[in-house]
Formats: sequence, structure tokens, C-alpha cells
Amino acid sequence: MDPVVGRGGSARVIVWVAHLAAPLAGLWILAARPQWDHRWQHGPSHFWLVLAVSAVSLWLAIVINETARRRADARLLLVAFSFLVAAAFLGLHAVATPEVLLAGRNAGFTYASPVGLTLAAVFAAASAADLPARRAAALLRWSRPLRAALLLLVAAWAVASLIGVPPLSRVPAADSGPAALLAAAGVVMFGVATVRYYLLYRRRRTVMLLSVVTAYTLLAEAAAAMAVGRSWHVSWWEWHLLMAAGFGYVAYSAWVQYRNEGAAAGLFASVGTEDTVRRLRAEYGAALEALVDALHERERGGLTERQMAATTARLAERFELTEGQTAVLGRAAGALAAERDQIRKLGALVAVGHDSRVILTDAELLRGAVAHIAQAFDRYAVRVGLVEEGRLVFPPGLAAGVLPDTEHAAQAALAVGEAVTSPSGALIVPFSVKGHPAGVLAAGRPGEPVPDRDAALLASLASQIAIALENARLYHRLDVLFRQYMSPDVATALVADPSQAALGGAVVEVTSLFADLRGFTTFSEQSTPGQIVEMLNRYFDVATRAVLAENGTVVQFVGDALMALFNAPARQPDHALRAARAALTLQAEVDRIAAGCPGWPRFRVGINTGEALVGNIGGEALRNFNAMGDAVNVAARLETSAEPGQVVIGAATRELLGACAQVDPLGELRVKGRSRPVSAYVLRSLRGEDAWRGSSLIS
Repeated sequence: MDPVVGRGGSARVIVWVAHLAAPLAGLWILAARPQWDHRWQHGPSHFWLVLAVSAVSLWLAIVINETARRRADARLLLVAFSFLVAAAFLGLHAVATPEVLLAGRNAGFTYASPVGLTLAAVFAAASAADLPARRAAALLRWSRPLRAALLLLVAAWAVASLIGVPPLSRVPAADSGPAALLAAAGVVMFGVATVRYYLLYRRRRTVMLLSVVTAYTLLAEAAAAMAVGRSWHVSWWEWHLLMAAGFGYVAYSAWVQYRNEGAAAGLFASVGTEDTVRRLRAEYGAALEALVDALHERERGGLTERQMAATTARLAERFELTEGQTAVLGRAAGALAAERDQIRKLGALVAVGHDSRVILTDAELLRGAVAHIAQAFDRYAVRVGLVEEGRLVFPPGLAAGVLPDTEHAAQAALAVGEAVTSPSGALIVPFSVKGHPAGVLAAGRPGEPVPDRDAALLASLASQIAIALENARLYHRLDVLFRQYMSPDVATALVADPSQAALGGAVVEVTSLFADLRGFTTFSEQSTPGQIVEMLNRYFDVATRAVLAENGTVVQFVGDALMALFNAPARQPDHALRAARAALTLQAEVDRIAAGCPGWPRFRVGINTGEALVGNIGGEALRNFNAMGDAVNVAARLETSAEPGQVVIGAATRELLGACAQVDPLGELRVKGRSRPVSAYVLRSLRGEDAWRGSSLIS
């Protein structure tokens, strides 16, 4: 268990720090009370203790070096060198123990541990640094020569110490100054490594990283004890025990992890560089995805249990996974596969709801629902039945797969208003619209029962189909109601946000467009009724198309005139620009028609912007959507002031159009029914691509 993470984390940290600080407290007491620092010299005990610690450190060096080689990780390589150097010089210290292999004490015995510990500290501090990629690659290339040089140094030291070659043959002073200096350097280096690895541990909470932090802390304390301890006294034995504890703790942590996972490969990978950790996570992620795919394949019947086991074994070998890791990934893959399966099925709910739009008919909506459900529920056959003229029918286009023996069960489900199971195992879920039975949703795998979790989702899908069907039918009714007055986009916007309509009378700023045919009376006197109808139909067709293309609302037709509104009932921030575009398009299309029909009259158009009362005007028996107000009246008067083919706009509209409008001022006009004159302009054109889209809007 990680002693720093989880419940009671602060208390665990305090306990952990207290354990690590206890040896230093003991060392301080021994230094302050020399009489308590008793002497005990026993060569065999020293020999076997140090040799055992050396063996443990050597095993760690081999294991970590193997991980470094597999992962091409420079940090792990340096940690392996740290443990290797410590193991080698501890071994030299052990074999030079007086009264075991040698008769007396020499410099090889005295300096082996300080030199080895200091070199180990240098490698430890170097491993904690973030090496640039180029230096890390160079270190990996030179690892073998460096290892050979270290082993050559160890061999030379061993020969010189054992056969008595100077300078290792001489007997050093009881308290050697150089040994103390080396130990002090080791304290600093191990301290640096401890701090940097602790910071790394805070980003990666792993047991092996914590064991390395603990080991380097204990080795730093061992170096401190080495600097002040007296040979063969308690303080001297203390640093031996601290080194044993440091290497032993790492070995114990590695053994526990090995026992849990069943293999030594990758034990120390979490200590490696960021690149190693990223690659390790990517490998686990790839293995997890592969297991999820294998589970899906088994669910579809493509893999037997034996083939699944073989697939898992191949993945474990490919990604170097232990038995424990494979078991954990297998459980995670099962959970992830179930979660993805659930998300995919929930996605069908979203898709069915999304499809309930104005442009879809009932058949299109239900065909889409069947397709979504069949795709989400793997290997499920799906059918939808509808109530038509009091009978339940299953249209052939509303099925995916084959579900036998569902008709009778569907009738029963519809009669009781609850889900039932057919003889073949399919689930039949009824749905209703406005409380009236509307149809059934049937889904399942023939011969297999539907799991409870899928049954709940299918019930939700049936409810969603009912809601979507009701909405679609409502949208169609609203479309029929509105399409004679406004564009489909405006109708859709009103359905999505009815508050935009402000029906019942609301004062809003609108841009009103009035158009009538100058010379229509004369044309009517000279034309047959058929010719009049043909002319009006062609003109009003292009006129309404121009208005609807800009999402305007055609309010009314009166004889040869029409009235249109912009910014009502749906809100349009650029309503003045839309009205201007519609008017210019209208005139351009009428010009095109009139060019082939000599004698036909032309439209004159008036546009004005201002506040108006907009809503349903009339009585209970008959009402009409309209707008009233001075601004609307001015638009009508401007239309009568226009010449055939002209678009005359008021001052408020001119101001909203801004620089994009090309106009000719008409000055102050006196209009009928108004005491004050109004400023008017002839709109010639609109500049800019955003301002003018031209007659291409009309098909």
C-alpha cells in the first residue's frame, strides 16, 4: 500500500517522515553522548551483512538495467549504474573485512564504502535530472563501455586491496578525513536525488517511485553516519544498517510488485522518463483497445472462449504484460466494452430525437429510428408497427432483420399498454401519442432473451419514438399553418422558440415592404381575365419567392398589391437589409418577366422601418396576422410615391442600411394622411457580397 496516498494521507506522511528521521536522531544522540557509542568489532558479522546488502543491490541493478535496455531509458540506466556501483564497492568492503580474508585493516577496506557510496550518489543525482534527448541517446550508446570501465575499476581495486598493492595496502588513520569528505559529498548528491524524485513522485503516485525516494533518503543518512561514525562503534554500524534498509526497501517493494504481477519485466518502468511512461501508457491503451475489440468479436459470435484466451495470451506477449496486468486489463476491457456499448445505445436515443425535424415525414422518421436502433443494438432485429385506421400494421420499410412471431405479441402489448415478450424472445414495447395507442417497437435476437439493461433502453427508445412522432406531426401541422405566410426556416424558428412570435399584439421594430402594380387598372381594362390571372400569378410567384428567400413574412395580398414584414414574427437583427434585398430581387425578376411581355405593368415598392403593433388582428371568428402603426403607414405611402421599377425607402431604413446602400435622395415628401413630410430615397443597389446576394436566391 502506498503510505502517502489515500485516507489519512497527512498522518501517513508524518509517520513516514518520522521513521526516516529516527536514524538521524539516533546519530545525533550518539555524537552528543560518546559514552553511549559502544564499540563492537566482529568481522564475520560485518562480512556477511555487507555481502548480503551487496547481493541485494546487485540484483536490483540487474533488474533495473534490463528494464532500461527494454525501454531504451537513460534514467533507468543511471539508476542501474547507481545500484551497480554501490553493490560492487560494498562487495569490496566486505571482502576486505579484517580477520576474515585479510589479517588486518587497510585503505581498501576503509575507502571502499565512501568511494562506492559517493559514485552511487553521483549516478543517482544524474538520473534525477531531465536529460536532453541527444545526451540521453549518447548515454545509451556508451552504456557498455561505461559499465566495462566501472567493472575494470572494481577489479583493480579488489586486486590491490587483497594482495596489498599501494596505496590501498597502507593502514589509514582511525578517523580518515578523505573518507569523511567523500561521505559528505554523497549526502549532498543523494539529497538532490531525493528531492527531485519526490517531485516526480508527486506527479506519478507509484510504489516503485516512493521506494526509490525512500532508498535515496536512507542512503543520504548512511553517508551522513559514515562521515561522523567511529569505526566498529554503534554509529559506524548504523550506516551499514541504513544501507541495508535502503536497498532492502527497494528490493521488498519490487518483490511485492513481482508477486502481484507475476513477472519482473517492467517493474521499474514507472521510474523512467516521461517518454517511457507515455509509451507504457500507449501500450496499455493499445492492449486495452485490442481486448475490447476481441470482446466485441466474441459477443458477435466470431470468437470462441478458447480463441479469446489465445488472443489474450498473444496480447500479453506482444505488450510484455504480466499475468496480473493482463487480468486487470481484461476487467478494464470488459467494463470499457460495456460502457461503450451503453453509450452507443444511448446514442440511438439522441439520434431519434434529433431526427424529429420539420423536413421529415412519419415514414422517414421511423425508418431512421429503426436504422439507429439496429446499429446501436448489435445483432438485434428491429421492427416498428403503426396503428392505422384502428389496426396494427407492420410496414415493410420499418424493419431491420427478421423477428418471427411478433404480430400476436404486439397486439397483446398494445392491448395491455405494457411491454411483453414474444415466443422468439423479442421484446415488444408499445408507445402512444397524446394518450392514444400509436404503435409498437419490437427488438431482440431470435431465440435469446433481452437483458434487463437493454429492455430499459428499448422502453426509453419507444418513448422517444412516440415523442418524436408527435413532434413531427405537430411540426407538419404548424408548417401547413405557416407556410402560406412565411418561409419554412421562419416556421421552424417559431416552433423551436414560440416566444419569438409575440402573437396577440406586441410592439416591435419591423421593416414593412409594400408593393403594387402601377397601371394595373388600365391593363385590366385591356386584358381578358385569363391574362390578368396569368400576369398576377407570375408576378406574385417571384415576389413571394423573393420575400421568403430573405425569411420575410407575406402578410396579405390585396388585389394587385402585397404586404410583407421582416423581423416579425421571427426576430431578425438585419431585417432592413433583408427587406432591401428582397425588394431589389423582386424588381429584377419582374424586369426579366416584363421584358418578354410588352404592356404588362411594373411593381413599385415602398420600404420603411419603425415600431409597429404586430400580432393577430381581428375577432374571435376571423383574425389575421398583421402589423399596424405609423411606420407601416409610411411604407405604404412611400410605395405610392415610387415610379414603376423603383424601390423607395424611408430615412430609418436608410440609416440601418448604412454605407452599403446606393441611393438617390428624394428630399422631403408630403404623403397622404400625414401632416409632417418624410425623408425618402430611391434605392438603386446594395454594395458588398454580404449585402447583396442577387436573384440567385430564386430558383
